[in-house]
Amino acid sequence: MRIRIPRSQPGSRRPVRVGVLHSLTGPVAIAEKPIVDATLFAIDELNAAGGVLGRTVEPVVADGCSDWPTFAAEAERLIGEEGVAAIFGCYTSASRKTIIPVVERHDSVLFYPTFYEGIEDCEHVVYGGSTANQSILPAVAWFLDNRGKRFFLVGSDYVYPRSVNAIVKDALRALGGEVVAEVYLPLGQTDVAGTVAAINDLRPEVILNTLVGDTNVPFFAALRRSGVTPRSIPSLSFVVAECELACMDSERMAGDYIASNYFQSIATPENQRFVEAFRRRYGSDRVISDTMACAYSNVRMWAQAAQECRDTAAPAVRQAIRGQRYTSPEGPWYVDEENLHAWKRSRIGQIRADGQLDIVWTSDHLIRPMPYSPYRTRREWHEMLTGLYEGWGQSWACPVPPDTPEAVSWSRVEPAERGACGARVVAQRQGASGAPRVRRPKQQWRLHVRTRG
Repeated sequence: MRIRIPRSQPGSRRPVRVGVLHSLTGPVAIAEKPIVDATLFAIDELNAAGGVLGRTVEPVVADGCSDWPTFAAEAERLIGEEGVAAIFGCYTSASRKTIIPVVERHDSVLFYPTFYEGIEDCEHVVYGGSTANQSILPAVAWFLDNRGKRFFLVGSDYVYPRSVNAIVKDALRALGGEVVAEVYLPLGQTDVAGTVAAINDLRPEVILNTLVGDTNVPFFAALRRSGVTPRSIPSLSFVVAECELACMDSERMAGDYIASNYFQSIATPENQRFVEAFRRRYGSDRVISDTMACAYSNVRMWAQAAQECRDTAAPAVRQAIRGQRYTSPEGPWYVDEENLHAWKRSRIGQIRADGQLDIVWTSDHLIRPMPYSPYRTRREWHEMLTGLYEGWGQSWACPVPPDTPEAVSWSRVEPAERGACGARVVAQRQGASGAPRVRRPKQQWRLHVRTRG
């Protein structure tokens, strides 16, 4: 899908064209469509105030279709054919990693709005979302102090959850926590019965959830049907936000937790003005998530940098944006001069019955972004990513089709094998063993979870 939204007026100077690249269709659209709205809202505000350097900003919207090769093809078209000065886009790490070679080849710039795993610091990407040390690790430490030490890890089977859980396991090993099991489901999977049965069998103290998009709906519905509640086993989600809660039974979600940097309920004048203005534009029933607020701020930061350097060309903007400061809806932002990530505050919210969140913890100060977790060397992190990429057949997501019949099988692990954290999962072809290697994705797969003996 290709959508061009003209903003220029007859007789005006040539507009500045920017790409807006997100999934408008497919299983990840539930999270990405609202990000497009927030991006276009920021562009509308810029144009209402006179544009950038006296020029109207013209967005060219493209649909990534929840498909990574499509993201790469659309990025190529946006830069090479449409002549965009920047791309505002991507939600998953798989889509971001897929288009980075395109952005680098054209010497362009991607403004990425999503919290992510790190293990990257590309000079052609401005990272508006948080790294693990700015959200995930503070939340894990808070749960260790306040809720329990036995964690069940469940996520979608692509690079973000795999990498995040590697970071989490390192942290839990250092802090005295325990991973009782680790399960991955294909993107878009709706058969979650085996995973929920495993949770009931192991009875962890915390469910750490990195499921993405539509899979969260059947997962939490199945948890509740099985008797797992926030009171009995609380869930800490990293990829669920207000937009996803609007599509779920928020009354039954009430009491669970989300780790983020922004919540719509932040009680500051800047955020209240932002929420009110967004709702005037899109409707009083609309909700705003962390990635939406980041997408909005990315556009404003791009415009601020372009104004400062008096140029909209990507190389000039990339240089000018280093060290930029901005008061965003989530609070003060500062773009790190070295790695182009934003300094942020960390927050933990507890879900309310109305789908909003009560903020139960906020960091005292802005946290410096650390794209590489100190628990391993850069070489070790890159070796892990290379193993995933090659194991998935040169892809950043496991190519198992969604709704492959799910089965969770269990086997004991000898102490020397299971390591300090005590668990690992291998997504494997039926009857195979070892690390995930995909050769015939149409075959039936299972999730083989190895737990503490």
